[in-house]
Amino acid sequence: MDFEIDGWEADEPTLELDHREFAYAGKFVVSNTGKAVVRENEAILGAVAFSRDYSDETAVRLRYVTVRDDRRGEGIGARLLRFCAHRLQERYETVGIAVNNPVAYRACYRAGFQSTGEQTGIAELELVYDPERDRDRSRYEAGLDVFESRDLPDTQRACLDSSRASGPPAVVDVPE
Repeated sequence: MDFEIDGWEADEPTLELDHREFAYAGKFVVSNTGKAVVRENEAILGAVAFSRDYSDETAVRLRYVTVRDDRRGEGIGARLLRFCAHRLQERYETVGIAVNNPVAYRACYRAGFQSTGEQTGIAELELVYDPERDRDRSRYEAGLDVFESRDLPDTQRACLDSSRASGPPAVVDVPE
């Protein structure tokens, strides 16, 4: 697999993804966000869109993350998030993301993000990239608690249950 920054915000990159294979496909056509991708044999397996945080010039936010439907569950999203956040730290002091489901929450933790304890938007949990910080179980579980009362699809409920039982996942290595 090849991980790369496909374009920074100033490059105004666009990325055409098939809406039948990728969630949020339409969000990648716009050129006002940077893009990172993972490819295998030239085929895109996943993508991340990012842009400067409008309230803090030293911060960047990952806006949308998608993995091709037939490749979900392989850890591609966590590795792509880790690659992207690691590269973004070359330009920004803080890399953040907000998630609204336990699958994304666990993938972000595997990528080295940690919960800030704050919420934003429509019930989204704020996370910040900090792979070297102690992986506090109580902080991790407090994030999971937010999802507990929600009406979740079976796959998300199973993820929530297994995440609670296992504690914070180990951080994946930065892909080269």
